[in-house]
Amino acid sequence: MNKKKKPELLAPAGSPLALMAAIEGGADAIYLGGLAFNARINAKNFTPDELRESIALAHTYGAKIYIAANTLIYGKEMDEYIRAAEQAYLFGADAMIVADVGAAREIKKRIPIELHASTQLSGHNVAAAKLLCDAGFSRMVCAREMSREDLASFCKNSPIESEVFVHGALCVCHSGQCLFSSVVGGRSGNRGECAQPCRLPYKNGKKESYPLSLKDLSLAEHVSELCDMGVSSFKIEGRMKSPEYVRDVIKIWRGLVDGGRNATHEEMRELAKIFSRGGFTDGYYQKKINSGMLGVRSDADKKESTALSRFEKIERKLPLSLSATISADKPMELVGRTDSREARVLGAVAQKAINAPLSYEVVERNLSKLGGTPYALEKLDIALEDGLMTPISSLNALRRSLVEALAFHNDRCESDIKMHDADMPRGLRDKTRISRTATFYDARAISDGAEEFFDKIFIPLEQYAEYGRRGLDVMLPEVIYDSEADAVRRMLIDAKEKGAECALVGNLGHIELVGEAGLRLFGDLRLNVYNDQSVAALESLGFEDIIMSPELSLARQRDLGGKTRSVVYGRLPLMITEKCVGKEIGGCEVCVSGRAVLTDRRGVEFPVMRRPAHRSAIFNSVPIYMADRDDLLRANRISMQHFIFTVENKRQVAEIIDAYRHKKSAGTLPCRRIK
Repeated sequence: MNKKKKPELLAPAGSPLALMAAIEGGADAIYLGGLAFNARINAKNFTPDELRESIALAHTYGAKIYIAANTLIYGKEMDEYIRAAEQAYLFGADAMIVADVGAAREIKKRIPIELHASTQLSGHNVAAAKLLCDAGFSRMVCAREMSREDLASFCKNSPIESEVFVHGALCVCHSGQCLFSSVVGGRSGNRGECAQPCRLPYKNGKKESYPLSLKDLSLAEHVSELCDMGVSSFKIEGRMKSPEYVRDVIKIWRGLVDGGRNATHEEMRELAKIFSRGGFTDGYYQKKINSGMLGVRSDADKKESTALSRFEKIERKLPLSLSATISADKPMELVGRTDSREARVLGAVAQKAINAPLSYEVVERNLSKLGGTPYALEKLDIALEDGLMTPISSLNALRRSLVEALAFHNDRCESDIKMHDADMPRGLRDKTRISRTATFYDARAISDGAEEFFDKIFIPLEQYAEYGRRGLDVMLPEVIYDSEADAVRRMLIDAKEKGAECALVGNLGHIELVGEAGLRLFGDLRLNVYNDQSVAALESLGFEDIIMSPELSLARQRDLGGKTRSVVYGRLPLMITEKCVGKEIGGCEVCVSGRAVLTDRRGVEFPVMRRPAHRSAIFNSVPIYMADRDDLLRANRISMQHFIFTVENKRQVAEIIDAYRHKKSAGTLPCRRIK
């Protein structure tokens, strides 16, 4: 896609003033959110009137507008969400940035607008791009954790455009996979309300440190390489940042992109003065994933940022070339051209002069009055026939008419939007028969009787070679880059030969690997299913059943159709990190042994488990426990149930199974406080 083409420079805007700052800095495109359904809901954002006006302003300056509608959508919100998407289209938006697969499907059926796959969709390989292309997406926002090699492979082989974060804040968790703020604080990152627990200190013995707080990303020293790869869009993070931040960061990046060059040391210092957390990191890009990536915002950092000059309005002007023709007995003609637009207007008819013919100087002076407009005169050609006259007011009217013609005019209409019935799941849950499945993060913890109690048991793919057997199925790794796909492919084929029949999959980019191995598809909670339309979309891809997002209330789970499961036991996975948190908090020995624990300031402990490729999974401090809530589960028709076993040993697993058989209260269990 677009090899060697200059990449688009994509700026953030959390407010109308920040949008003007992005234009001032020279952005090619700007992403922003409305008052709902965007992943930065705590930014000022845009009212409908502000959105309409901002789109027109950006288009006048030749910049595109992408609407961030990248939260997960409850079923009852879908109609409102689609209406918001229709409104954005009718206002002239160029694309929608979407994270919910069901919502994307509904938009595509109705509205002729480009779809960009949000980073919240967790796309990190070419297989994901292929699937998204088939679903109607034209671009994928790549995971920030992708390395130089994986980005290059993606740009070479992806059927859709690549959008790459090149500057700004880094989440320590893979985007779209974080439940920490939601589960612990009641503020869902998937709903745009993240409370940023990753920026808090955690205990390490008697000391406190910041093992989850990363420095801001900057790939400014790798611009030429990224351009050579064919990256389609350079994305700057910062919808919660000030207009001054947006203006100054975009200005520096504008120079880098236009020159196809890397930042100098001085430019890196300037970027750090604008905003940083003790400097920048390019650790993921260079595969230098270590403690040097960690950083917090110091008082010194804050002091430097306060020195930014205040932004109040757009000073930047668009170069405008004018060509005027004034002939006898014909309407005056004025043609204007900018880099992105051209317009032609006609004015009054010039008459034969009686005593004071028009001079070149008079025409030039009146057509050049562009103050208060977005334009600066670059060139003016005048073809003036001798001996003509016209009122000065007609020249001014001609100029104003051209300025109006050059402005963005939206020609979209409601007839462009098609009406379709919403997708619904193909089959409903069997609400009478109890069906149980389980994930064991440690296959050695499977107790006697577990295979009788559970209809399916999934164990980590990387453990199947040692512990797998017929009757056990596989759980895929949370992340599989293109550089890791061959190894995973071989393990899946070996697992199939050894007896595995099904695979638990939590990422759209992993479906292809499972199909190649001939395994049946089952959906993990990491697919973030919130609504019937997402269930229908995933069922159309071959999923036989899907674990619903644990962020849904029981009532919302009750109302979700299709073959969908609820987590009724276990510690929820709060984060999957590319960086090894276990090593950071306890060292390699503790990480490998499985004893790593993240302890917050209140002394609450969160188990940290090692995952493939030295990633870490952080789990909740306490498990969901509903053995004694059978009446509540029945009332909400929760018959398809899923269990998650993480740090439990074989004896504790047996006790949990017995508790669910006999509906015991948590207080009766010897292992109620599991470590």
